[in-house]
Amino acid sequence: MFDVDIKNLLIASIEWHFIAEIIIRTAIMFLMILLVLRLSGKRGVRQLTLFEVAIILGLGSAAGDPMFQEDIPVFHALVVFAVVMTIYKTLTWLASKSLSIHRILEGKEMIVVENGVFSVKNEKDNDLSTVEFFAELRNQSIEHLGQVRMAVLETDGTLSVLFYANEAVKFGLPLFPDVYKEADLSAADGVLACMHCGCIQEPETVLKNSTCPRCKYNKWAKALNTRRIA
Repeated sequence: MFDVDIKNLLIASIEWHFIAEIIIRTAIMFLMILLVLRLSGKRGVRQLTLFEVAIILGLGSAAGDPMFQEDIPVFHALVVFAVVMTIYKTLTWLASKSLSIHRILEGKEMIVVENGVFSVKNEKDNDLSTVEFFAELRNQSIEHLGQVRMAVLETDGTLSVLFYANEAVKFGLPLFPDVYKEADLSAADGVLACMHCGCIQEPETVLKNSTCPRCKYNKWAKALNTRRIA
């Protein structure tokens, strides 16, 4: 159906002497990106804030064109790198001196679990879904919310968790798929947890009014109070 010239598509009227220049340009820009990332003081993508991701995207754009466009000198990209790093270092220094500037550039940490339940007051400000939070908590070997005293979503996307001591573990919403499922209220014989916020209620209370008093959700799972295995 389509008449495609594969040779023209892949190599067109390529000038083979420029291939060597592309290799050199790419190597230079790649090394410059690594150097800039090293100077930024970050060790991995997981530690990058939104502000730093924006910087990386800007550097990537500046580095990409000189790699293969003959009419763009590598020196132009180096100037861009120098300006971007100067701005980055200046704003980072200002952020270290002013909490307000720090909040503007990097956002604010957010409490997502408090005293064994999800924080409802921050729900509208939170971009992560419940499923994503469950995955983050499971990655730290947390079986249910009753094991968690506090969990904070940091500005770089990591989750910091404070645990209850084993003797203080409470009933909590289960986080693993095999137990995170709606309970049959008519046959419920144990403590129940709201499947949305983790609020704990006795089955008798839920039978009288199935709506959660915290979040107005109406689905419940059987709560767990197992101790955490470190």
